[in-house]
Amino acid sequence: MSLPANSEMSVEEIIKGRKALFSKNYSTAKRVQALATKGEFDKAKSLMIEMSENYKTLIEYFPDNTKEGFKTEALPLIWENKKEFNDLMKKASDDMIELSSLFEDADDVRANLTQMMWSNCKACHSKFRAPH
Repeated sequence: MSLPANSEMSVEEIIKGRKALFSKNYSTAKRVQALATKGEFDKAKSLMIEMSENYKTLIEYFPDNTKEGFKTEALPLIWENKKEFNDLMKKASDDMIELSSLFEDADDVRANLTQMMWSNCKACHSKFRAPH
């Protein structure tokens, strides 16, 4: 799912699209956790690569005209601190790739997941998402 540069998508489609991508990444993260803790690293790795691509795509889903409406939970801080938000999305993307290469040699898979996957979710939610 990618947002074309000069998109003809409506504000509603963009907001719903980004919400869908975040939801997909959350459900995928839960699957990654389950697979990794069972030692099914190859399956987990392919999902991590998918998550990484989704984080890169999400950067495109926050144009200025999508600050409100359609039950967005995005806080105005995203647009006020756009570089910080984009950097966090890039970090989350990069961390997923790095994490996928660490699994097989990891002593503590859960700790790696917490540090490199869930902490990025928390960092974004605590600063850029309305409480729910």
